[in-house]
Amino acid sequence: MAQIDSTPSFVKAAYEQMAARLKVVRQRLNRPLSLAEKIVYGHLDHPDQAEILRGKSYLDLRPDRVAMQDATAQMALLQFMTSGLPEVAVPSTVHCDHLIQAEVGSSPDLARANAENKEVYDFLSSVCDKYGLGFWRPGSGIIHQVVLETYAFPGGLMIGTDSHTPNAGGLGMVAIGVGGADAVDVMAGLSWELKAPKLIGVKLTGALKGWTSPKDVILKLAGILTVKGGTGAIVEYFGPGVDSISCTGMGTICNMGAEIGATTSLFPFNARMAEYLRATARGEIAELAMGFAEHLKADEGCQYDQVVEIDLSTLEPHINGPFTPDLAWPLSRFAAAVREKGYPEELKVGLIGSCTNSSYEDMERAASVAKQALAHGVKAKSTFTITPGSEQIRATIERDGQMAVFTEVGGMVLANACGPCIGQWKRHDIQKGERNSIITSFNRNFAARNDANPETCAFVASPEIVTAFVLAGRLTFNPETDTLPGADGKPFKLAPPSGDSLPRKGYDPGKATYQAPPEDRHRIEVKIDPASQRLQKLDPFKAWEGSDLTDLTILIKAKGKCTTDHISAAGPWLRFRGHLDNISNNLLIGATNAFNGAVNRVKNLLTGGYDEVPKVARAYKAAGIGWVVVGDENYGEGSSREHAAMEPRHLGGRAIIVKSFARIHETNLKKQGMLPLTFADPMDYEKLLEDDRLSILGLAGFAPGVPLTLVARHADGGEDRISLNHTFNQSQIAWFKAGSALNLMGGKAKQS
Repeated sequence: MAQIDSTPSFVKAAYEQMAARLKVVRQRLNRPLSLAEKIVYGHLDHPDQAEILRGKSYLDLRPDRVAMQDATAQMALLQFMTSGLPEVAVPSTVHCDHLIQAEVGSSPDLARANAENKEVYDFLSSVCDKYGLGFWRPGSGIIHQVVLETYAFPGGLMIGTDSHTPNAGGLGMVAIGVGGADAVDVMAGLSWELKAPKLIGVKLTGALKGWTSPKDVILKLAGILTVKGGTGAIVEYFGPGVDSISCTGMGTICNMGAEIGATTSLFPFNARMAEYLRATARGEIAELAMGFAEHLKADEGCQYDQVVEIDLSTLEPHINGPFTPDLAWPLSRFAAAVREKGYPEELKVGLIGSCTNSSYEDMERAASVAKQALAHGVKAKSTFTITPGSEQIRATIERDGQMAVFTEVGGMVLANACGPCIGQWKRHDIQKGERNSIITSFNRNFAARNDANPETCAFVASPEIVTAFVLAGRLTFNPETDTLPGADGKPFKLAPPSGDSLPRKGYDPGKATYQAPPEDRHRIEVKIDPASQRLQKLDPFKAWEGSDLTDLTILIKAKGKCTTDHISAAGPWLRFRGHLDNISNNLLIGATNAFNGAVNRVKNLLTGGYDEVPKVARAYKAAGIGWVVVGDENYGEGSSREHAAMEPRHLGGRAIIVKSFARIHETNLKKQGMLPLTFADPMDYEKLLEDDRLSILGLAGFAPGVPLTLVARHADGGEDRISLNHTFNQSQIAWFKAGSALNLMGGKAKQS
């Protein structure tokens, strides 16, 4: 029977292995270690041999767990099925949270999702049963909340096929978002490769008070570090202020660390974590962690590459946005900013919940604000939606009354799923193209992210601030200073939110939504209909032809922010996440073409006309012409979706050439046999023209640290030679030559 749960015996064994590895590492490094270093180096495959240099070395690690959400799990499991292995090698789970579209409320939305996605859910269920994975059915909740409640443990190392996997850092776990190919490697029993992260220390002093919440810590930090300030680094929190934050509050902070590009974020083990473990029926693991506590905190005197200090006592509530999560506004300045920038003052919708802010404490504090309004006869003036993070949270807040408060104030409770946070929102109150404002307690607010409307100004804040704004119906309301009119016409002022961080009566588990694999698994068949429009078996990508790449075209030169949402949109496209050819019809349809300023309109050099990006890519592929994408800074920021790397590969792309990459996307491109390359001189981006024909030279001697050369032949006969850098190591170069990491793994499996 495959191991799935983080049982006390499993955690005890993990701690013993970690202690043994750390003993070797300490002898070698002979210096104080940070908490992140202890956990990462404590999972080294060969601690006696590994080169350990922050920001330089590639580490081979042995994660304790793998977690996958239903949208990314499809492609990951389709890849795993080609390995020929009888079961997964490490505890792994699949969580059905991404395919449920929010529209009219929890029950009808869930019923519709079950009907529309039956083929995909049946596929995931059967694969989990056959290969020994735990399966959390639709309605169970959001992957990160369920992992925190059930599987996370202090000192563990987990990878997950979702960029907000770092949520588990709230329980002192190094939890890292990856692409599906990385998950396949680990499930197949291989080590997992990670570039040794740099360390950003965040010292917290003081204590949270008033309207300020844990969410405001990361909103403030995003404003300091920006969306790429954490790239290549683990953010480690420390200092006397840590103990004033609940375990789930720490999870909120770590969750949104993805928005600063961090590899992951984490907190040291403390009493708040032990309380949460006991409250979620894991008291034995709390005791084990207490006995292992010396390894679950930073050594005195450890060194960080950068230190940021935040005084919680003076920290204001923040509202970030629109269109980027690092545009940070303190509450005291936000109303003026709304007026100065011309953001729509009327608040159309306020949304609370999501994987970032759907804990019991979040719901308690938001409900305490709503209760005050009800006491004065006031209800929500904007549309108000509530997304419980898990079935356990839903059942508990229904029992304890918070759900009734939300409903009475005018809120609509959505399914235990991602919903509007990832664009799964069938919105009816506005027309596409209509400028409007919404505010959420989510994590991302890229253009069109939530509702597919690029004119929606989306702001991010804590659930309590969102609730206060909903009661006022406008963005210029400041609950710290302003009053609201009661039903009797008399003004009243909202008191700061309050509430318990853990339920006094304990958690109510709610409905049973977990499916364990059966003991007799060998007879289970996983069937995929060849005519299916949702699922498609994968064919291996072609291996490198052994020569330089010549006569390439530029498919698109992306201008400005180009996230994974721009490269491979979510929302209605989620239905095709298991069908590579169908989902490739969304390739780069959200990116802005620098040559004409248009979205999804690029030149086809074969015809001279303009067409949609995927259609031009398919035309080049049919003609046997390779192509490249040219991009700007932090290309591929956002989610971990590997489809953003698989789609260009599937449609004939050969290289992505940009000023800089987001970490996960760069790795995903390498895994799929693409060449992610960066301009040695970012100004060379300007030299590439629409009608250019490109060659990438130097591949015969492709080696770590050796630049490649791009030759751009212009239509007027001119030519530019441009130096391109890369971060490939020797193992990753082998992926490129084999055509993909999966090809290389499959070839080795056949040989053995």
